[in-house]
Amino acid sequence: MPLTANFNLYGTEMNNRYGTLASLVYTLDKPVGRSFGDVEYYQQRLGGTEGLILEPAVGNGRVYVPLLEAGFPVEGFDASDEMLGYCRDACAKRNLSASVTRQTFEDFAYDKSFAAVIIPAGSFQLITETASAIAVLRRFYACMAPGAKLMIDLDPIGSFFGPASSVRRWKTEAGDLLTLTDHRGETDYVAQTTLSYLRYELWRDGGLVASELDLFKLRWWGVDEFSMALQRAGFVDVVASGNYQHQRAPRNDDEVITFEAVRPA
Repeated sequence: MPLTANFNLYGTEMNNRYGTLASLVYTLDKPVGRSFGDVEYYQQRLGGTEGLILEPAVGNGRVYVPLLEAGFPVEGFDASDEMLGYCRDACAKRNLSASVTRQTFEDFAYDKSFAAVIIPAGSFQLITETASAIAVLRRFYACMAPGAKLMIDLDPIGSFFGPASSVRRWKTEAGDLLTLTDHRGETDYVAQTTLSYLRYELWRDGGLVASELDLFKLRWWGVDEFSMALQRAGFVDVVASGNYQHQRAPRNDDEVITFEAVRPA
């Protein structure tokens, strides 16, 4: 395999796309069905939902596939063909019908209404411009039925200020070595964003055979700030819960904050 390089830009342009190596690393690190408490939480919170459920940024199907297996009627979209490939493969191995398409936050469209929209794992934070984020929330609102529920996971602010660099590695089924070097290059305290340089490298027999460099940008939100953003988009009954404990107010040491809101009936 020749040495290749891939450059992706996330954030401002809302590309939000995982390349070949990035998608492989994600699937090795977060395989379908692996739960951080979110799979069980979403299944519990979606219980009794009557109608279709939409998962934007569905990725490799880590949450999507277990929901299908549990009998929930879920559709999804993602900006990455590679990630969708892993999702479809996971469904095929389980004899599940995958209703997923390649779309982005900024241009997704459906000719149907959804009873719930869910975004686990902080994927909404890939939208780094406030105006764009509000526009996407309004797009969710427009495709939801009256009384439908929106659920979004966000990483707390503290998670953005951990170690400035790290190196991780994985072994593929073929025995190759994958490495990820993560270096935070910029923190914008006014825009509330971080920009990280992610270098993915595939090694075989001691030689580098492929690499990707991603510029990965994320935005953090305050709890009250995001609650007001949801209200600005038209949602009501906003609830923020810490660490997948519904209606338990977020705390400083929480690893995730889940927002729930409703489109008025």
